[in-house]
Amino acid sequence: MKSKYALVGVGVVIGLVLVFGGWWFSQRNYSYQGSLIDPPVPAADFTLTDQNGNPFRLSDQQGKITMIFFGYTHCPDVCPVTLSEFKQIKQQLRDKASGVEFVFITVDPERDTPDVLARYVPSFDPSFIGLTGSAAELQSVYKSYGVYAQKQEDDGQGNYSMDHTARTYLVDQQGNWRLTYPFGIEVSQVVDDLDHLLQ
Repeated sequence: MKSKYALVGVGVVIGLVLVFGGWWFSQRNYSYQGSLIDPPVPAADFTLTDQNGNPFRLSDQQGKITMIFFGYTHCPDVCPVTLSEFKQIKQQLRDKASGVEFVFITVDPERDTPDVLARYVPSFDPSFIGLTGSAAELQSVYKSYGVYAQKQEDDGQGNYSMDHTARTYLVDQQGNWRLTYPFGIEVSQVVDDLDHLLQ
C-alpha cells in the first residue's frame, strides 16, 4: 500500500515538474513584439487627475498591466487611431482585458481639461482613463518617460497642433516599465504580448 502511495506521490511531483518546466520554457523563449526593456526598470510613479476629477496614481495599478499613450483630444490622426486600436486590443483580449488599464495622458493641458477628457476618452471605451494635470506635473511625467511634447504656432483663433511622441508604453503587473510600441504596430502583435504577460 505504501509503495502505491509513493508511486502516486512521485507521479504528482513529476507532473508538477513538467508543468512548471513547460511554463518556464515558454516564458524564456517568447519573443516580444514590442521594444523590450531588458531588464525591466521600475516605472516612474506619478499622480495625475482623471476625467472625473479624481487622482490617479500609477503605483495603485500594480496587479494590472497599464498601457499608456501620450496625446491630445484635438489630434487629427495618431491619437484617435491609437485609442481605436486600444479598443480593438481590449475586444480581442476578451475576459483577460480586465487585467489591463488603458490610459491616455494629455500633452495639451491648456485645452484638455477633465471635462473635455470626459467627453473624448470614454467615446472610445467607457473604461479608458484620461489624465491631465498642471504643466509642472505633466512635464515631470514627460521627462520620466522620455516623451517629447511641443506646441505649434497658434493661428490666432486658439487653434494649434501639438508635436508629440507617438509610442505606447507598457507597465507590467509588478510596476515595471517593460515594453514600448511604435505607432502603426499591428494590433495582433500587441495582443500576443499582453496574452503572454497575462498568463
